[in-house]
Amino acid sequence: MATICNITLAALAILATSLPTSAQTQAEAQARTPAQDSDLNYDTSIKPPRAEQREHSYTFHGITISDPWHWLRDQGYPTIDDEDVLQYVRAENAYFEAQMESHKPLVEDLFTEMRARIKEDDASVPQRDGEFEYWSEFETGGQYRKYYRRPAGSNERILILDVPALAEGLEYFSLGAFSVSEDGRYLAYSTDTTGGEFYTGFIKDLQTGELLDDRIANVNTALVWAANDSVLVYGRANEHWRVDRVFAHTIGKDGDSDREIYHEETLGYTASPSASANREWLVISTGDNETSEVMFTRIDDPTGKLTVIKPREVGVEYAADFREDTIYIWSNDSHVNFRLATAPIADPANWTTLIAGSDEFYLTGFELFKDFYVTEGRLNGLDQVQLRYYDDPARVESIAFPEAAYDAGTGNNPEWDVDRIRLTYESLITPDTVYDYRVASRELETLKVQEIPSGFDPSLYTVERLKIRARDGAMVPVSVVYRKDRPMADGSNSAPLHLYAYGAYGYAVPPGFSTSRFSLIDRGVAYAIAHIRGGDDLGRNWYLQGKMAARTNTFNDFVDVGRGLVELGYTAEGQVSASGGSAGGELMGAVVNQDPALFGAIVAHVPFVDVLSTMLDDTLPLTPGEWPEWGNPIESKAAFTHILSYSPYDQVSRQDYPPMLVTAGLNDPRVTYWEPAKWVAKLREYKTDENILMLKTNMGAGHGGKSGRFEGLRETAEEVTFILWQLGVEE
Repeated sequence: MATICNITLAALAILATSLPTSAQTQAEAQARTPAQDSDLNYDTSIKPPRAEQREHSYTFHGITISDPWHWLRDQGYPTIDDEDVLQYVRAENAYFEAQMESHKPLVEDLFTEMRARIKEDDASVPQRDGEFEYWSEFETGGQYRKYYRRPAGSNERILILDVPALAEGLEYFSLGAFSVSEDGRYLAYSTDTTGGEFYTGFIKDLQTGELLDDRIANVNTALVWAANDSVLVYGRANEHWRVDRVFAHTIGKDGDSDREIYHEETLGYTASPSASANREWLVISTGDNETSEVMFTRIDDPTGKLTVIKPREVGVEYAADFREDTIYIWSNDSHVNFRLATAPIADPANWTTLIAGSDEFYLTGFELFKDFYVTEGRLNGLDQVQLRYYDDPARVESIAFPEAAYDAGTGNNPEWDVDRIRLTYESLITPDTVYDYRVASRELETLKVQEIPSGFDPSLYTVERLKIRARDGAMVPVSVVYRKDRPMADGSNSAPLHLYAYGAYGYAVPPGFSTSRFSLIDRGVAYAIAHIRGGDDLGRNWYLQGKMAARTNTFNDFVDVGRGLVELGYTAEGQVSASGGSAGGELMGAVVNQDPALFGAIVAHVPFVDVLSTMLDDTLPLTPGEWPEWGNPIESKAAFTHILSYSPYDQVSRQDYPPMLVTAGLNDPRVTYWEPAKWVAKLREYKTDENILMLKTNMGAGHGGKSGRFEGLRETAEEVTFILWQLGVEE
C-alpha cells in the first residue's frame, strides 16, 4: 500500500472544492450532467481532490501552450518539498485509500491467491564461474534474495550477500550491480535506497566477510573488474542522472581519487563499461537510442589508450565482442535487421560480413564462447537460438522449442570455455524453465521448472496467435490466452478481456508466463498481448514504423486490435480493460483520448503522458537521449506539432473517459511524478463522465514501484481488484 502522510480534513476540503480559473472551464464544468449515484461504481460521498489552476504558458515556434497545472512540478526539483505539491499528492493518495477501502477484502484475497502461486523458499539454479558455483535464494516470507556460492562440485553453502539484512528497516531497496572478482576474493555490488536510481558501490572481502572502506558514489552501470582485480571500472551518473563519464577505482583508495578514463561530450549519449567474453578486453560503449560507438583497451591496463572500433555515424548501431585476434560486430549499418561482421583487432574499422542481414530473419544479438558462438533472433516474430562454429561457418544448429508461441533465449553464461549453455524458456501457459543445452549431443537438459505450489494445469487454457488488420492494412500479431470454458461474447455474455502492450524503443513484449495473470484469467477475463508497432516483434522495421513521425501507428494499432477482438467475438465494447507502464502508460493516455468507449477500465503505471513539455526540457534526466525516439521539438517545428498532436496530457478533451487508475513514484527519475499528477488533475476538470479516476503515488519509491517481492505483488493485487471491480466481474 502507498505510504500515506497525514493530511488535515481542511486541506482535503480546499483541494476538493477548488474551482477552475477560466470562465470557459467553469461554464463547461457546470454544464456537465452527472450520472445518478446508483449508476456510479465508487463511493460518491468522498470528493476527489481537485488541483487548482495557476496561469502558466510557454511558446515555441510561434505556438503558445497553456499549462495551468505546471505548478505541480516542484520548482526545486530534484528536491521535492513544495508543500502545495505534496499536499495535492497526499490528497490523491488519501482519496485512493478511501475508494479502495471497501475492496480491501478482495485485495487481500487476490494477494493471498497470488502469493500461493509463488514458491516462497525458491532458489535459482547454481551456475559455475571459475572455481565456484553461484546461486540465490528466497527464504519463506522473505522479500529479498540471499546470494550464495560453493566450491564447484561441493555441497557447501557460503552466504556472500544478505540482501534482507541490507534492506532491513528501509522503505525501499534495490540491488544494482553484482560482480565477483576474477580470483573470487571480492564482491562488488551497488545499492539504491530511495528509488531515485543513484546507486552507491561497495566492496566486500569474501575471505573475511568484511566490507572495505571503499564507497563509490552515483554508480549507474555494471562494476567491471580489471587490472588483476585491483581496479573497478564503472560509469558515474551526473547531477542530471546521465552517465557521461567512466572511471577507474583503485581498490582500497578513496573514491575522490578515481581516475576518469572516458568522458562523453555529446548531450544525450550514455556511456557504459563491460568486459569481453574472454575477459581480455575492457569495452566502453556509448550512444543514444539510434547511434552507438564502441572502444576498447586491454583489461589489464584499463586506463590505457582507447581504440575506437568505428567512429559514430548517426543512425548506425553496433555492439562488439572479442575472440583471439578478431572482433565480432553486430550492426545495422548495411541492413535494418542487422548483420554480424568481423574485423581484425589490428584494423577494427575493416568489417567483413559473417552473417548477412535478412528481410526474414531479425538478428537481435550474439554471444561468444571459446569453441562456438550463439546467435539470437526472431523469425516470424518467434524467438530463435542458434549455435554456430568458428571453423565451419556453414554449420548452424537451431535449438527446437516445443510450442508455437513462446519466449526463449540464453541465460546466465559467465564462463568462456564451456560444453553446454544455459537457456531459459517459457510461454503463456508454460512456467519459467531453465535448460542446459549440451553442445556435443545437442540435447536439452531440464534443470528447473518454476513450481506453482497452489497448482497449475495448463490443459485448462487455450492459447491463440491471431493477426488483426490495422486501419492502414498492417497485420498486427496478438497473443491471447483464456480458459477453455470461457464463453465468447454474445448478447448474453460480455466476455471481459484485458489488453496489454508497450509499443516503444523496439521492445517486443514476450508471450511469457505470469502467475498473477491467472487471477484475471481464472475469473473469465481473457488476456491478450498486442504486438504493436513501436516494438520490434516482427523485425526492426516494425519498430521504426512506430517511432518519430510514425508514432501514431502505435496508438492506432492498439485501438484497432481492441476493436478487432470485439468484432471477432472475444469481447465487447466497454468490456476491455487495458494497462501499460512508462511509454506503455503514454499508450494508455493516447488510446483513451482516441477511443474511450472501447474500454471499461484503464491502468496507467508511471505514464509518460506530458510528452511535449518533457521533450522541451533538456535539463530533465532522459530528455536529450530521448529525442531520437520521439523527435526534438526544441529545434523542429514539425516535431513540436507532431508531439502536440498526440501527447496525452495536451490532448485531453471534453468527453467521457473510462474508469482509470494511475500510479506514480515520487522519486522516479525516468517519468517524473508530475506527469501523472498533471494528467490526472487535467482529466478531473475536462472529463464529462462520472467514472472513477484515482492517482496513487508511491512516496518512497521510483519507476518500478515498491521494492520487495510481496510489496510489489500487493500492488498487483490492487490493480487486478480495480479491473475486476470496474468490469463488473463477480468478486
